[in-house]
Amino acid sequence: MEQVFNKLVRDKIPDKIKSNGEVAVTRVLDDDEYRKELFKKLLEEANEVINSSSKEESIEELADVLEVIKSIGELNNFSLENIIDAANKKRLSRGGFKKRMFLESTRRKNEE
Repeated sequence: MEQVFNKLVRDKIPDKIKSNGEVAVTRVLDDDEYRKELFKKLLEEANEVINSSSKEESIEELADVLEVIKSIGELNNFSLENIIDAANKKRLSRGGFKKRMFLESTRRKNEE
C-alpha cells in the first residue's frame, strides 16, 4: 500500500524507510520549492510544539523548529549566530517576553 506524504523530510529519513524494507520515492527541491517547503515545515513543527504534552516532547519539537530555522538561515546565507545576534539586538531595543506583557489596547492621552 502506498502512503503519500509530499513533504520535506530530514536527510536520513529515506535511509530509515529503506532499512524498514520500504521504498522511498524522493526528489531534490530547487531553491524556490525548498524555501516554500521550509516555511511549511516551520509551521508544522511550531504546531507540534503547541500540541506537545510533555517536557521531553516539547524539547524534541523545539529542536525540530531550531533545525528548520537553521536551514532557512543557510538558504539565505546567514548562520544561526547571525540569527542569535539579531535576536539579542532586538531584545536590547524592544525587550524579550520575560514580563509576560499582554497589550490589550491603546488610546491617546487626551481621550481619557
